[in-house]
Formats: sequence, C-alpha cells, structure tokens
Amino acid sequence: MVDLGDWNERLAPLFADERYLKIRRFLIDEYNNHVVYPDMYDLYNCFKFTPFANLKVVLLGQDPYHNEGQAHGLCFSVQDGVQNPPSLENIFKELQSDLGCPRPNSGNLTKWANEGVLLLNTALTVRAHQANSHAKCGWAWFTDSVIKLVSDQTENTVFILWGGNARSKKPLIDTNKHLILECAHPSPLSAYAGFFGCKHFSKTNAYLQAHGKTPIDWDLTK
Repeated sequence: MVDLGDWNERLAPLFADERYLKIRRFLIDEYNNHVVYPDMYDLYNCFKFTPFANLKVVLLGQDPYHNEGQAHGLCFSVQDGVQNPPSLENIFKELQSDLGCPRPNSGNLTKWANEGVLLLNTALTVRAHQANSHAKCGWAWFTDSVIKLVSDQTENTVFILWGGNARSKKPLIDTNKHLILECAHPSPLSAYAGFFGCKHFSKTNAYLQAHGKTPIDWDLTK
C-alpha cells in the first residue's frame, strides 16, 4: 500500500477490511482491461496532499472526471493544461464573486489540498467516458468511513456539500462540533438553483477564524 503519511494508521483498518479487498480485486481487473481514471498512482492523492494533521475542510465531490487527462485524485480538480469542466468554471465564478479571487489559468486545485482542504470524491475511480461507472463497486462504504472518521477524530472542521450526492452524507457528520455548508451542485444544470451566491468560501474562513484556525487561502493565482 502507498505511504499516506499520518493517514496510514487511521486508514489501516479500512484497507484490511474484506470490503476494501473486494474493491481492490475489482480495480485490478478494471485497470487491466479498461481505461480507468485517475491513474492508479494518483488514486489517493487527496490523502497524500492533505495530511490529517492539517485538515480543516472537507469538500465532497461525486466521482472523478471521466475524460482523458482530467482526473488526478482530487475532486473537482483537473491537471495543468486541461480545459476546465463547466462545474469548475462555475466554482471559479463563485470564488471571484465571494472573495474577489481572479480566475486562475489552471484548474489544478492542489494548492487547496495543501492548504488543508480534503478534496474527496465519494467514488475514487471511474471507467473512461462512463460517469458513475464505479459508483457501486464499494467506494461508498470506503469514503463514508473516511467522512465518519474525520467527523469523529477532528474538531471544528467545515464540510462543504454541493449537490444531492454530497448532501446525502450529512448523517455521517457530527453537527455539534463541525460546520456543514450545503447547496446545489455547481453544474450548469443546477448552479443557478442556489450554488451561485452561496458564499461558502468566505463562510468557511469566518468559521475557521472564529475557532482559532488559519483561514484557507483560496486564491489559486498566487
């Protein structure tokens, strides 16, 4: 298993569980016989780039982008040089409206991950050009367990839930010690139904500061 730093000990029970071993067997077959995203070496980037000790925010996505060169293990993020998907463009529009951050040249959100934002998809893999194709392979159990782990083992974390899939995870989160921010998905199909104007970036930072934590530098152009 790859080295995930201070996540190793926390995730070890999940990786030893028969349900994870079933996912692993499924993935070996998928990667051997189909085009699957992200690259297997990027699969756990959300944990690699956001050490548990630094975690302040959980941003939940659904499943990875399914076109070539996009996904690299961080929800909503694309690799440098790749055109931004429409949802990501809308995220940047809201970021500019909320905090005045200029639109970045790249849709790579690694800086956010380094700032303490766990960019977690509810399914970590997808078959090329087939959205949600791995949604029922067992990832839901794994990522639900991660959400519950973060809820149980951290204090004053912000959980950002955009869209129905993410919002369905609310019961896993202890609202007595964490903040949940929820609204419509940034997809063009729903962004005007409550995503635009949600001000989740500024609300996240206000909450973090109120609880003695350093706010997230959301500006990707710096």
